[in-house]
Formats: sequence, structure tokens, C-alpha cells
Amino acid sequence: MENSDETNNPPTPLGDLEMILQRKSVRNYTGRKVSREQLEALVKAGMAAPSAGDKRPWAFIAMDDRDTLDKLAGELPYAKFLKNAPAAIAVCGDLPKAFEGEEQPYWVQDCSAASQNILLAAEIMGLGAVWTGVYPLRERVDAVKSILDLPGWIIPLNIIPIGYPAGVAKPKDKWQPENLHWQRW
Repeated sequence: MENSDETNNPPTPLGDLEMILQRKSVRNYTGRKVSREQLEALVKAGMAAPSAGDKRPWAFIAMDDRDTLDKLAGELPYAKFLKNAPAAIAVCGDLPKAFEGEEQPYWVQDCSAASQNILLAAEIMGLGAVWTGVYPLRERVDAVKSILDLPGWIIPLNIIPIGYPAGVAKPKDKWQPENLHWQRW
């Protein structure tokens, strides 16, 4: 089944849209390893995200070292499931690449778009992933910076645990028509 509108835009396959609607937060993983090629593909998807002024103020740390994942799990209160994740990606802002002055905070939006691309790519690849927030909480930022040896100009936005889903995670229907307004409030 395909959709098209009255302006003769080409139809959009619902299958592609369905992949977005099926995205879910996965917190339990099998022991199956995630390859470095898969992690690189996920980061490549992240780098395909839009960014303000095409600044691309991001840096990514792909991790598959058990000790590092366990240390992060021990320090981040809402990322305990890193203990059973075979891999993770830290999405970080690279401040020298960001705008200066009052526009600098756009790095958060840019890195958020990159994070969403990673989450969607994981879904497409049959992997499970979940966003775990780090920034703006100082104690979480400091813990991640310490564990990952990040230089001062790199700010971790989040950690995304990644693995093959254990069990069947179901997506949530998040459609709320009352949140859609047309033309004006």
C-alpha cells in the first residue's frame, strides 16, 4: 500500500515508514557479539544526520570492551543494562566544531539528530538499542568523561547500548492526535 498527495509527490512505501514506527527501546540483550563493522555502519548513519549550518559538531566513541561498558553501567543510574550489552556508542558534542556564542547549544540538537539516526539504523539492522541520557547532568558528564578519557572540549550527550534483543520488545503506539495542530494553535 502506498501513499501520495494531491501535489503529485511520489508515493511513499509504508514499509519504510513502518520501520520508524516499529522502533523501540531495547534494554535486554543476548550474548551475541555486535561486530565492529556493524558499529561503524551505525556511526555512519549517525553522521548522515542534518546539522545546523552543516557544522557536524559530533564525535562518536564505539565501545565493545567489557570493562568499559561495566564501568559506565556502574556510574550511570539509568544505564545499568550496559552490564549485558555487548556494545555501545557514546554520542558527543565536539565544541570546537560547533557554532560559537549563543548558537553553540545547537550542538545538542545536532547530536540528538545523529542519535536518532543511530537508533533507527539499529532497528533496521535487527539490533536493539536505547538512548541513555548523560548531558546536561554534571555528575554524569564528568563520570563519562573520566571513564572514556574525553578531552575537555568533548561533551557526552548520551550513551546508546546496542545488542541483539533478548525476548520480544514491542514498540509503543505514541500517536496522540491531540498533539497535532493545523496552521495555528
